[in-house]
Amino acid sequence: MNIAAISTPHGLGGIAVIRVSGPDATAIVDRHFKPHKAGHQLVGRPTHTLTFGQFTTASGEVLDDVVCSLYKAPHSFTGEDVVEISCHGSLYVQQAIMHELTSPDSHCRLAEAGEFTRRAFSNGRMDLSQAEAVADLIAAQTAAQHRVAISQLKGSISQQLDALRDQLLQLTSLLELELDFSEEDVEFADRTQLLKLANSIDQEVTHLSDSFAAGNAIKNGIPVAIIGAPNVGKSTLLNALLKDDRAIVSDIQGTTRDLIEDTITLGGFLFRFIDTAGIRHTDDTIERLGIERSMLAAEKAQIILLLTEPNVDFPTINVRDDQTVIRIVNKTPEFQALNNIGIDQLEQRLVQIAQSFVSGGASDGILITNIRHKQMLDQAHCDITLVIQGLEQHLSGDLVAEDLRAVITSLNAILGRSITSQDTLNNIFKNFCVGK
Repeated sequence: MNIAAISTPHGLGGIAVIRVSGPDATAIVDRHFKPHKAGHQLVGRPTHTLTFGQFTTASGEVLDDVVCSLYKAPHSFTGEDVVEISCHGSLYVQQAIMHELTSPDSHCRLAEAGEFTRRAFSNGRMDLSQAEAVADLIAAQTAAQHRVAISQLKGSISQQLDALRDQLLQLTSLLELELDFSEEDVEFADRTQLLKLANSIDQEVTHLSDSFAAGNAIKNGIPVAIIGAPNVGKSTLLNALLKDDRAIVSDIQGTTRDLIEDTITLGGFLFRFIDTAGIRHTDDTIERLGIERSMLAAEKAQIILLLTEPNVDFPTINVRDDQTVIRIVNKTPEFQALNNIGIDQLEQRLVQIAQSFVSGGASDGILITNIRHKQMLDQAHCDITLVIQGLEQHLSGDLVAEDLRAVITSLNAILGRSITSQDTLNNIFKNFCVGK
């Protein structure tokens, strides 16, 4: 079936792009296209050509001057014939063109969310990890998010998983040969070497999975909790960082009783700042709940801004090994949140921490940002652990090979090579926008 959708954001604009894909896409658009030059109908034109003309209704009424971009199968985004119609950004023009393209006798319907990318995946133009990277690229708001999405779209994850898969297939083949010739005096592989290879694979899988911490922080924002006693300037610091009066500032202790959260971009990284309730002993039930949330926010944060002022002790909090704590004494000549003194230096320090966190968390420069990928990698780690145990315990080759195939299945699932459930694919592509 042929599909069509407006690919540009809804609303007025200088131009809009309407995408049509399917076996009859060229002919469907051609019925409404009047080229500026005679003989330049889309049917018969070579792929990757631009043609200027007019888009008309079925009755011949001119709707707009357009440029049609033609991409012939299989050399298109979807792997099918694709025509992209660039028209003026009038809402009426866009809807009128869509009405003509999807009329009952046109054999073309409105595309579902993510259907163009899903067809690209189904037609082998990209694997599933690359298809998911398309959605991340569209949603990218920072330079770091853009870099990761582009890397994944170019196949960085796919290439590393393919290399792992080749090693696993080699390992499986050797074990199966061992089984086939078990009654003969033939040795195809030293189990010590097989164990070494299995441990190496497990190490790579684990590093990839561990990179999710940094990848997720880039994708959703690096969480930064502002922690301190009441009235040391936490809300003032948040407002200074956001350059906006986001949080209420008051001399009354306990003003902030709930978490206040907002994001900013610094040095190409997205930071998610959380202003918390002041930490102190209190009998107020509501304030105590706010303090408990403050401690929970500190536990989940990647960076903690521990704030105090002269003659006030820093609060005692538990800190993980992978957390970074920046201790700040507010209301001093070196740092005054109210007067923006020291804020620039703090921002530079935050960017340095983010750069170090991301570079240290990457696996050969690759970051996992998708929770589905991490879950599959964790499953692969569990299965390869069984392989290692089987080799150490000298289990038969067929039993170890079965666990190896489970590892391959998990890695294949990341790339979409072993997913047969339409529900799984529907869940992945439903979050795409219509037109992509």
